[in-house]
Formats: sequence, C-alpha cells, structure tokens
Amino acid sequence: MCNILGLSASGYYAWRERPESPRAAANRALLEEIRVIHTTSSGTYGSPRVHAVLRAHGRRIGHVRIEKLMRRAGIRGLAALPRRTRTTDSRHDDPIAPNLLGRNFTTTQPNRVWLADITYVATNEGWLYVSGVLDLGTRKLVGWSMNETLHAEGALEALRMAINRQRPPPGLIHHSDRGIQYASEAYRRALATANITPSMSRKGDCWDNAPMENFFHTLKTERVHHRDYTTRDEARRDLFGYIEGFYNPHRLHSALGYLSPADYERRAA
Repeated sequence: MCNILGLSASGYYAWRERPESPRAAANRALLEEIRVIHTTSSGTYGSPRVHAVLRAHGRRIGHVRIEKLMRRAGIRGLAALPRRTRTTDSRHDDPIAPNLLGRNFTTTQPNRVWLADITYVATNEGWLYVSGVLDLGTRKLVGWSMNETLHAEGALEALRMAINRQRPPPGLIHHSDRGIQYASEAYRRALATANITPSMSRKGDCWDNAPMENFFHTLKTERVHHRDYTTRDEARRDLFGYIEGFYNPHRLHSALGYLSPADYERRAA
C-alpha cells in the first residue's frame, strides 16, 4: 500500500503509533453526546436542535462543527413523506366567524390564542382522525382527541380537554378553518359557554392557520410517516406517547427560542 500511495513504510508506522490528537478525541466524545441526544429525541432532531440541547447544557460549541460531525456519521433528523387526504368540509350553512388573526401569529403569552384543526393517520383498519387545539403562545397541544370519524364530537372532545386543562380567562380567541365541525351549533355553544371568541380562516387558505398546520407537519414528519400502524388503538397509544411524552414536555421549538412548550409555559407563568 505504501508503494502504491507513494509513502514510506516508516512514515506509515509512525502515523499508526501516534497518539490521538486532542481535537480528534474531543470530536469523538462530542459525537457520543450527539448520538445520545439524537436517540433521546427518537431520531427526530437535526443539527439545529442538537446544538440547542448542547448549549442548554452549557456547551459552547459551534453549529457548523456539530453539523459536520453529524453528516460524517450519517446522523440526521427525520424527513417528511407526502400523504394527503381531505379533512375540511366548508360546504354548509352554519355561521362563519370573522378572521380575527389576519395571520398575526406573534402572541407570546399562554391562553390568548388557541388554534384548532383536524388531521388524519393511516392504519390497516382505516383512517384515524386526530383533532388538536394548540396554544399559539406556548405551542403546547392543550387539547386533542382521536376518532374513527370526522364528526364534530371529536373536535368538541379536544376543545373540552383544552378548557378543562388550561382554565383560560375570558377573552381567549379560538381560530380554526371553516369546517363543519367548528361551525356546528354544538361547538359554537361550547365556545360561548367558556367565554371564548371564535375566529375562522378565509376559505381554502391553510396559511391563515399556519402554526397549527406546522404542528401536524411535525407530528407526521417525526412520528406518523415512520410507522406502520396495524390498528387504530396502536396508533392512539403511539401518538399519545409522542404528544404527552415527548412533544409537550421535551421537544425544543425554534419559535420558542429552543425551549419546550412546557418549559416556555412555566417561564411565562
């Protein structure tokens, strides 16, 4: 090999016996930390969130260095797989609330604005529909439910959980699309009883509810699209573990300065 590469045999043996450099040793130790953080996140974190965790632990390490080590070791965050189905039916005669947000997603306090939407999860038994209520200020999923149908009761269950969990003060704005679930008489009555003001997106404009869409994108990117659920109950258990065991208490959110929803909520309180 030395002859082919144009190197001396003595140079090769000197290199082989040379002790590991301090930089190489530090990178090896750092890579082990990165692997632990990546594994703890169930393989979801890319270099920005790994960097944020290390900084939270007091490590002053550049993002570029972490990115290079992860790339060389083949460590990366999960990527989304495209799947689409329709969950919004705005073809109804129920009242439509005005759009009170106007894409102003700058709220930083809890229980000022809630966002609501419904998504779907494929299982071998058929679709599982997930209704969610997200606190815009903390990005915490404050209410959720999982059902076999798109009936309004699923969205109501998520709303009731959010109200019972957060006990919001009067004046809270609840923003959703124009779907029949949110425009239904039962849902409007539940909002009015809790002194919550309804707001709705413009017709067919998902950007009017972008943070809620982003949450469901994260849920699918980091969990759903990397699972094959045999039953709806299996999907329910797995999604519960992601939402209450990882996302709300631990997942670092870029919009929160790389704090978790739970940590941000505690600081805001």
